[in-house]
Amino acid sequence: MNGQLLAGTNKGVFIVDGAGSQQTLEARHVRDLTLVDDRLFASAAPGLYASDDGGRTWSAPQLTGYDVWQVRAASNGLLYASTEPAHLFRSDDLGETWTEIESFANLPEAAGWCVPVEPPMPGRARALAIDEDDPDRIWVGVEVGGVARTPDAGQTWTVDLPGDNPDIHMMFAHPAEPGVLFISTGYGRFDGVAEELEGNAGVFRSDDFGETWAYAWKGVTPRYSRPLCIDRRDPYSVTVASAPTAFSHYKDDGGAHAALYRSDDHGQSWRSLCDKAHSPSPANFHGLIADHENVSGVLVGTDTGEVWRVSDDAQWTALGSGLPLVWSLAVV
Repeated sequence: MNGQLLAGTNKGVFIVDGAGSQQTLEARHVRDLTLVDDRLFASAAPGLYASDDGGRTWSAPQLTGYDVWQVRAASNGLLYASTEPAHLFRSDDLGETWTEIESFANLPEAAGWCVPVEPPMPGRARALAIDEDDPDRIWVGVEVGGVARTPDAGQTWTVDLPGDNPDIHMMFAHPAEPGVLFISTGYGRFDGVAEELEGNAGVFRSDDFGETWAYAWKGVTPRYSRPLCIDRRDPYSVTVASAPTAFSHYKDDGGAHAALYRSDDHGQSWRSLCDKAHSPSPANFHGLIADHENVSGVLVGTDTGEVWRVSDDAQWTALGSGLPLVWSLAVV
């Protein structure tokens, strides 16, 4: 592999290679690994960690007291971080210091944001997207709360429920078509869980900067979608992992029954990327990124601690195993 593969897990960050793995950071639930210039960020339950040497050593955490879900960079050099409870922070010095964008947490809708379990948990600002041409245009996906969008870097906000679904998981903007966004969603609702019917979970697409959304998961099962990524190279493949429910797990009777799908036409049609051993997959999928070495291929991590390279013709190659649950991946 050209570059060093890192896995963010529920126990920390590991460098992964064919000979095994080496843990370089001990932290709970590293849900995202983000490279900005030469600085790598690990978004974790204890806070936000940074590394300037490719993930071999890490700084003390910032944003402590929050579970950090994602960090994204704007074209003007600003960084944004989203957290649980649902807050939004900005940095103008590559993550050395952070300032809260208080207008986000103060939205009237925020009072109802929650994860509807017993007892209810605080809502999570778990997904971030920033317009590459207009760094003031930002979208924040909240589980469970909807998509909050601002055209002016947080001065004003609008909150939308795509298809009346507030359970937002992942969100990406199309790298070559301004205004086109994709989100993955689940069955969570403010007052409980929706029926497991088509339209109540899956992928939605917007063609107008998030003002309206269309269901893009018709005929696809399982419907509960979470991991999502977009290849930045033509044909800009969208890859999504799905499972029957939020709690699908390899320990379930018969396994997780998970799947991996790819679309090259904005979600109008999908085809399976699963091979015979993963149709359906006994392991659930969590970490998912585009494969920088292979157009339309992906790297995927599982709840059984495996990392796989999946080609565009559904050839699976093992890259790592024996890890804790893999939440996130990065190649640096």
